[in-house]
Amino acid sequence: MAFWYAICKFGANNTTKMIFDLFKSKKKETSPERYFSEEFIDIHSHILPGIDDGAKSTGHSLELLSKMYKLGIRNFVCTPHVIEGMWENSTEKILATCQKLKSTIEQTENLKGIHIRAAAEYMMDDNFTHLLEKKDLLPIKDNKILVEMSYLSPPANLFEIIAEIQVKGFVPILAHPERYNSYHEDLGVYEQLKAAGCLFQLNMISLTNYYGKEVHESALWLLSHNMIDFAGSDLHHMRHMGTIKSLTQRDDMMERLKPVLLNNEQLK
Repeated sequence: MAFWYAICKFGANNTTKMIFDLFKSKKKETSPERYFSEEFIDIHSHILPGIDDGAKSTGHSLELLSKMYKLGIRNFVCTPHVIEGMWENSTEKILATCQKLKSTIEQTENLKGIHIRAAAEYMMDDNFTHLLEKKDLLPIKDNKILVEMSYLSPPANLFEIIAEIQVKGFVPILAHPERYNSYHEDLGVYEQLKAAGCLFQLNMISLTNYYGKEVHESALWLLSHNMIDFAGSDLHHMRHMGTIKSLTQRDDMMERLKPVLLNNEQLK
């Protein structure tokens, strides 16, 4: 009825144009590319193949990159885990794996606009202390390094480690602070970490309920208190990919995230 009413009131040609404009407007409104500039860089991803719990093969890496490309994300820092007794990836292994994937990307026609470089996500364990002493670390950019800790229990000497990182000339970016369960009941610790010199990197999918309600609420609290410095996908697999895509359709969340996405550009 509404369609025929429109034709009677505005005429067939005008009605067709109105419908076309409506679909065009909706397509623009739901296009994720408007949130990611050409300078945006995803500073946390596990897309290097066969090196940790991320991409399992080169084909898997290319599939993930292709999906991200369609969202408008072109630049990536590959940050495989470096964890003692689990993924003891050396600087040499990470760089070699990244170069191999980079060469494959350059030979893949529909991915030639993608740019990757290597860094790492360092667990703040005894092995990290050893690497820090030797300054054998791969930064996100310049002297900024991505670090993480146990979700359940932070190191007893956490603030000493943070201080030592800075003594050695590095700036710590704490990966996904919203995911550390032990801080959900003591939000003041976040302020202490910031005061100690930590930068914070939010996982984009924490703005969904992928990790649960408490992580989601912590992410919103950190954003609302202007504590988040950068954002990352922490992309491991297609489930993450699907969640990231669904997030880009949430204008309310993406608008809150937009200033942080702009901050990422300085790390390109």
